[in-house]
Amino acid sequence: MLIAGVDEAGRGCVVGPLVVAGVTVKTHNLESLIDLGVKDSKLLSPKKRETLYPEIIKLTEKHHIIKVPPAQIDKVVRSGRILHKLNRLEAQTMAKIIEILRPDEAYVDAADVLEHRFGNHINELLRFKTRIISEHKADRTYPIVSAASIIAKVERDCEIAKLKVKYGDFGSGYLTDDKTMVFLKRLLDTNGDFPSCVRKSWKPAQRAKSEQGTLQTKLI
Repeated sequence: MLIAGVDEAGRGCVVGPLVVAGVTVKTHNLESLIDLGVKDSKLLSPKKRETLYPEIIKLTEKHHIIKVPPAQIDKVVRSGRILHKLNRLEAQTMAKIIEILRPDEAYVDAADVLEHRFGNHINELLRFKTRIISEHKADRTYPIVSAASIIAKVERDCEIAKLKVKYGDFGSGYLTDDKTMVFLKRLLDTNGDFPSCVRKSWKPAQRAKSEQGTLQTKLI
């Protein structure tokens, strides 16, 4: 059997793309993934993830990565309820990857509060029959999803590194990072708007722009 794992990195970031990755391995190679020491990418150091990346690829039959840009995320978020719309976008992206991988079974890390609903969204979009196992924290439960999470995280880290060459160190890109929030305000002070790498629909980004507008009005 051909088993797939699909996971994402960067869902909650205000800077950079959402990266979704999928990998497939034959059943007999699942043990080899465990022997490599794959686990949820968040539990591994950047160096360890980078070391594991090529070893995972060697074991896979196929892998595929989709990088969803901020503009596409903004379009979805602005069209309705944030979580619902973002969940559907993630399900659609995972379905595209599963279509390419064509596994007998696919394990996915559920983005929806209702695991089965997320899996159903993916199934509705597939043009072939396969079994979807959609669970919360699947990246901690299933090594195949852990492998996908590592691929996604390394790819996203590469995208963030490219942005830092261009814009300087802005931290992790997550909303909880003070350095990231300072970066957003600096962009507004310098350019009056956000570049394409920022998710403009995220509330902290909107708030920073609103505060900037209020300050400019006071100065005038």
